Amino acid sequence: MTAGKQRVFLVDDNITNLSVGKNALSGNYEVYTVNSGEKMFRLLERVRPDIVLLDVEMPGMNGYEVIRALKGSERTADIPVIFLTVKTDPGSEVEGLSLGAVDYIAKPFSPILLLARIELHLLVQTQRNKLQNFADHLQEMVTAKTKSVLELQNTLFDLLAEVVEYRDNVTGHHVDRTRRYLQIMLEGMRGGRIYREEISGWDTQLITISSQLHDVGKIAICDSILKKPGRLTPDEFEVIKKHTVYGGQIIGRVEMNMTDSAFIRHAKRMAISHHEKWAGGGYPQGLAGEDIPLEGRIMSLVDVYDALISKRPYKEPFTHGKAMEIIRGDRGTSFDPWLTDLFLKLSDKIEEAPRCE
Repeated sequence: MTAGKQRVFLVDDNITNLSVGKNALSGNYEVYTVNSGEKMFRLLERVRPDIVLLDVEMPGMNGYEVIRALKGSERTADIPVIFLTVKTDPGSEVEGLSLGAVDYIAKPFSPILLLARIELHLLVQTQRNKLQNFADHLQEMVTAKTKSVLELQNTLFDLLAEVVEYRDNVTGHHVDRTRRYLQIMLEGMRGGRIYREEISGWDTQLITISSQLHDVGKIAICDSILKKPGRLTPDEFEVIKKHTVYGGQIIGRVEMNMTDSAFIRHAKRMAISHHEKWAGGGYPQGLAGEDIPLEGRIMSLVDVYDALISKRPYKEPFTHGKAMEIIRGDRGTSFDPWLTDLFLKLSDKIEEAPRCE
């Protein structure tokens, strides 16, 4: 085999045509001559051509049957085929082209014309392959770039969440734990009937990541209140409550600079509404029932649960069982009753979720 040369299959039952064709093409290409379609397919098992020159009228498989078989196989469908035939009527040419041939050359052929036509179609095929390779590589680059951007975005949000926790050092890994509980809830909702229509278009991973920003507004709360070692006074608590408003404002500024805001929209809803109560009386807007965004209603449950089982300056941590009892008691008052039922149903998974301390 000659290295670097493109391969041409010349398929014709006439030995003279095979000899003339091989002599004309061998200086430029690696030429394989076969005298039947059946032999060509046996050759195809070990050699892949760059182009096939195919006689139409042959005993056994004729040219039309051969090209149908070539185009019907994914492995060989993209190999260009040029018909060589004594038929010159338009109907035969149309039939050949309709079956997938790239050209139609009448016999007896001119060696110079044959070379020129082969060169043209191989050039077209080479450019098509390059374009396809570029498109495939471009998609890979886009996918890699998108992944890189998402990883950077997630890293930045992780860092921002850590900044919040660093300032509010009494909560210790609260963001990471609530994210795990939220993921369990979302998986439970997808597997059940609760709010199925509302969450059908949600990207679970996206919402889980966006939950990290639910307390981002605490960045704007002064240290003397945020890090106070004891219970807050009523006035101080009013200041703390503003972290929901500040969170919405901070995330809102990010939202204005994003074209795809699904991620940030979920984050904003959670930041603003995770302290609203089902029966009303929560903050900052005093919303009730389904006026509270669904993201906020889910976040409210996991947020309160984590607060109950965590140590605070003013209390020791409750057991998992006690926390679930308190949440059950607030069903329909503080919490969405259907979400509460699901949360209680998932009690074992919630308790077994890995916890950072």
